[in-house]
Amino acid sequence: MIEDIIAVLKENVIQGRRTVDDEGIDEALSGKPGVVELTQSALDNNIPLERIITQGLTAGMQVVGEKFAQKEYFIPDMLASAEAVGEAMEILKPHLEASDVQTKGKFVIATVKGDIHDIGKNIVAVLLKGAGYEVVDLGIDVPTEKIVEVVKESETQFLGLSALLTTTMLVMREVIEALKQSKIRDKVKVLIGGAAVSDEYAKEIGADAYCVDGFHAINVLDSFQKAGAQ
Repeated sequence: MIEDIIAVLKENVIQGRRTVDDEGIDEALSGKPGVVELTQSALDNNIPLERIITQGLTAGMQVVGEKFAQKEYFIPDMLASAEAVGEAMEILKPHLEASDVQTKGKFVIATVKGDIHDIGKNIVAVLLKGAGYEVVDLGIDVPTEKIVEVVKESETQFLGLSALLTTTMLVMREVIEALKQSKIRDKVKVLIGGAAVSDEYAKEIGADAYCVDGFHAINVLDSFQKAGAQ
């Protein structure tokens, strides 16, 4: 029974079925429980939280990531799965807070000052939630001072900066300099992303990594975690 719930949960993540009302890719699943109902069912059957997340939600998103990389899935498909997992994590959140299961870390994310583009940022935020990170999304057009203030007060381990425009990507350098001036730069890993930036630009401004997309960001964060554990 437990194995069945986890396997079906994983499959529904892959299908991007949030609730019983969603059709998904496989018509045979129509009318059957989606990720939300299956997550609650897993809790009702006392399946360990870590198992629900790693073997059901995360495992499903790994498959979605592979399909996206192979161009079998496109942004709407990936986003449907990510949103389903994000909602499942909201269901699990109070249980996680009351248990010994720790989140992978806190991640503050923002589109920098002067830039109002948020689609890429939003996708990354949802994917990171699904991967087990506590995400604080500051939104768009966020002043440097506000970013630094939140990083300092929240004691976050990770900061994600997004910019679509060549004019606003310059603000990323300002944020990193402001972190240095506040003497907290060495306490947070800075990841940057967006159409305007690159790996070369990340190195130029002193960021810790450039991420192509949300799946890449998860891999980068996981590599940081492994390095920190050694």
